[in-house]
Amino acid sequence: MNFLGISGMLYTGETLGHPRIIVAEDSNVFTSMIGARMKELFNIDVEICRSFEELQVAYDKSSEPITLAISNINLPGAEKGEALEYLIDLSVPTIVFTGTFHEGVRDQLLSKEIVDYIIKDNIYAVDLLAESVCRFLTNHRHHVLIVDDSGTARALLSSRLKRYNFRVSTAENGAKALEILKANRDIGLMITDYNMPDIDGFELTRRIRAAHIGSHELRIIGVSSSTDRLLSARFLKAGGNDFMLRPFIDEEFYCRVNQNLDTLVQIKSAQRTRAAAA
Repeated sequence: MNFLGISGMLYTGETLGHPRIIVAEDSNVFTSMIGARMKELFNIDVEICRSFEELQVAYDKSSEPITLAISNINLPGAEKGEALEYLIDLSVPTIVFTGTFHEGVRDQLLSKEIVDYIIKDNIYAVDLLAESVCRFLTNHRHHVLIVDDSGTARALLSSRLKRYNFRVSTAENGAKALEILKANRDIGLMITDYNMPDIDGFELTRRIRAAHIGSHELRIIGVSSSTDRLLSARFLKAGGNDFMLRPFIDEEFYCRVNQNLDTLVQIKSAQRTRAAAA
């Protein structure tokens, strides 16, 4: 599979397997476009449900689990969002594809822990949707390490990343993080808090880089609740790749994670190309 996303990310050689994807949408135009794009890009045949009743039948008729749902907020027979509630209650990972959007809707959607939302307000909407689908179906290839001495913070970040289908490990301090990294060389991204009691985020990053684990192997994002705006500069100078201040905006958090992992994938792809040409 070769797919150049709207973000410029090139997906190559990915095996998507045989996912079961449900599209809950009553617009014939969009169902046709989505179905054609999924088939063209990923050779996936989606199941179309144009009403709440059809969605319920699709779920009940098969014992095969739904890998991912693409759903409008409202469907015939579910004009108050019951279809989305139905999918969430069944723990079906869901990307919302909607033309109804404002700040209140955004807050409501994110509170339901959906995978993503795409606004169908421009000609690129279906391509953005395809990119989001591809990321969800391939994110399992990425192993992410979360380092934070706060159990609540670790649980929150872990929940967010698992929602996007990443593999996640956690460490409560810098020493444990170093152990996990040594035992799991497939970890490609580390998200570390700055303020930790034993080894702070700066020192942890310095030790990792001193062990010759470069940005071509491990991307590092620092996080902090501090109001010190110089922390980001200090972290980047210590060998970090990115820095975010808490509280996160969900969309920005996921975008930063994606950008760092995209960079890692591109570096490794270039390395393989050079090796093959040597």
